[in-house]
Amino acid sequence: QVQLVESGGGLVQPGRSLRLSCAASGRIFGIDDMGWYRQAPGKERELVASITSGGSTNYANSVKGRFTISRDNAKNTVYLQMNSLKPEDTAVYYCNADRVVGAARYSYWGQGTQVTVSS
Repeated sequence: QVQLVESGGGLVQPGRSLRLSCAASGRIFGIDDMGWYRQAPGKERELVASITSGGSTNYANSVKGRFTISRDNAKNTVYLQMNSLKPEDTAVYYCNADRVVGAARYSYWGQGTQVTVSS
């Protein structure tokens, strides 16, 4: 099993920044892609950003140029730096990690952290 613990959410005014962190523990050997998803009230969960073990990144169009995903493999931690936040970024943000064991791929989720962007 892999445990993912997110931190860094909160209430912030539009235009400000937040940094989310997600630390992985447990059976971390084989962790491959890591990413951040979000779910706003009444909407489906959507991918925000992802990063491979080699550092290749992918972003949702809505956050390109504002958000940056990074990871520290030595600390088994993934980060999401969110700048120029907008009210529409308000959501619960979830950390995700994929673990590859042989031919099998397992996906793990954190418990979520609330981000609220409001004046």
